[in-house]
Amino acid sequence: MPMTYPLSSLMRAVVIATAVAGSAPTAALAEEIPNDFPTEARADYVYGCMKANGETQDALHRCSCSVDVIATIISYDTYEKASTFISLGQMTGDNGSLFRNAKESKNVVGELKRAQAEAEMRCF
Repeated sequence: MPMTYPLSSLMRAVVIATAVAGSAPTAALAEEIPNDFPTEARADYVYGCMKANGETQDALHRCSCSVDVIATIISYDTYEKASTFISLGQMTGDNGSLFRNAKESKNVVGELKRAQAEAEMRCF
């Protein structure tokens, strides 16, 4: 399964997840959230985000908010494609450059980075 940990030096490492018990988003945000991000993907995001930002109740709230914001901006299909390109792009040499430099890769990874930047601004 795709994972998106290191995306850029401008952002904290943000990965895939879900609102965990006791950290539901605000009612207004909850109404906006499409339900196409699987629970497992949301949970994985929150787990990785909390590892990167501290394992506190505050981090749980912020990381849950972050994945919810991302889900309102891009579809899970786009997220999954970007995650795959990022993961495969970590290979060294020509193999990795095929995934880092492809036009489609740059487009979907750019969409994910923009969504993560918005989530960072709104939740952190």
